[in-house]
Amino acid sequence: MSPVLSAVVRPRLSRPSWLSPKVFRTEVLAGLVVALALIPEAISFSILAGVDPRVGLFASFTMAVTIAICGGRPAMISAATGAIALVVAPLAKEHGLDHLIAAVILGGAIQILLAVLGVAKLMRFIPRSVMVGFVNALAILIFAAQVPHLLGVPWLVYPLVAVALAIMVGLPRLTRAVPAPLVAIVVLTLTTVVASIAVPTVGDEGALPDSLPTLGLPQIPWTMDTLTLIAPYALGIALVGLMESLMTAKLVDDITDTHSNKTRESWGQGVANIVTGFFGGMGGCAMIGQTMINVKASGARTRLSTFLAGVFLLVLVVALGDVVAVIPMAALVAVMIIVAVSTFDWHSVAPRTLKRMPYGETTVMLATVVTTLATHNLAIGVVVGVLTAMVVFARRVAHLVEVTSVLDPDGTTRVYFVHGELFFASSNDLVGRFDYANDPDTVVIDMTHAHVWDASSVAALDAITTRYATRGKTVEIIELNKPSARIHDTLAGQLGVGH
Repeated sequence: MSPVLSAVVRPRLSRPSWLSPKVFRTEVLAGLVVALALIPEAISFSILAGVDPRVGLFASFTMAVTIAICGGRPAMISAATGAIALVVAPLAKEHGLDHLIAAVILGGAIQILLAVLGVAKLMRFIPRSVMVGFVNALAILIFAAQVPHLLGVPWLVYPLVAVALAIMVGLPRLTRAVPAPLVAIVVLTLTTVVASIAVPTVGDEGALPDSLPTLGLPQIPWTMDTLTLIAPYALGIALVGLMESLMTAKLVDDITDTHSNKTRESWGQGVANIVTGFFGGMGGCAMIGQTMINVKASGARTRLSTFLAGVFLLVLVVALGDVVAVIPMAALVAVMIIVAVSTFDWHSVAPRTLKRMPYGETTVMLATVVTTLATHNLAIGVVVGVLTAMVVFARRVAHLVEVTSVLDPDGTTRVYFVHGELFFASSNDLVGRFDYANDPDTVVIDMTHAHVWDASSVAALDAITTRYATRGKTVEIIELNKPSARIHDTLAGQLGVGH
């Protein structure tokens, strides 16, 4: 075989794109920038969850490294997040770190189960108004969690917070070469150390890691009582983590104009949380802010940047732990305030938006926010939001069913035309749309422009037929489409409907 023909016949082995020198340089720099941006937030989320900073830092390392291998969305960053911190904070406060870790491991297992069951496909049923409510509630809870750090503290904390906020707002307008939160933390740390300003620091919150994370099991009673205790929190971790991760994956898909495997991302999040739990981390999920730094600002597109973000993070905190310990809490509070403000969807509450938005959409968003704030559980808020959206949709569609009729010229037959979707909400009103007493002996119900969705609709049609039959009149239902005819033929006369 000639060399040319051999080259054509023999398939070329594909090589990872990050092996290209240009792509490799981009991915490495992106990973470093993300690691620097992760440190303050990982510490802040640890404090938000009520655990030592090392718990969040270890979680960010293990989540990033594991999801880089198992995840379905390349270049997306997963680490310790505020959403998960809010879910696990009550458990950590009342029962300690070991119960939190057990909940994280169980939550990861639930995520894998949900992935197998196809939960990624169910994301399309979460309305936009619920997602907006989810984001807004998360922002409010993050902001509210900073208030205790601003009460009963030295007065110098307040100007320090103001300076940090000014840096994070103003610096991005000048340059985006380095993360503004990192610059704010460095400036405030140097200021407090050089000037010997006595304010609360990260070291006051707990010891930072001076070694690599170790593998182990949580020290808890392995009983049914423990399972009953941690199960609700595990379910919250699973649902909130998957919701935020799949929403972030969809956002990256749109930015990069590429498709990701949402099912793989779902079980990848589960594997990452299980690994994180075994290494003593607080669990996590995808991070919108750091993902945007990686994908949009730094131009990363492969798994390498996500992997290196975790590796660089661990190297920085283990090697520079003493430096991190003197970071003033004022800097981290300012970081979290900026995160809360940037997370909140301000457009959703603008007067112009509220004026144009349908009343039902605003109701769903508010139901999600109010429930989340009342329960401090994002998963419950989303569930209530979805249920509210279902009720609003059912009420809206129920009013779209119309019934018109014509009388044959000879006066012996009346034809009713049904338009719309017949289901449990709309079919209840259908029975009252017919003139049983005054109609002629023959009635035809034309379903050309209608669709039968459930047993309630079949029961309504049976009730109509029964009411006419008691008056000695006959009813013929015509022009059912195939799906409607199938459910009608199967259930008609079998539902025990009286008059």
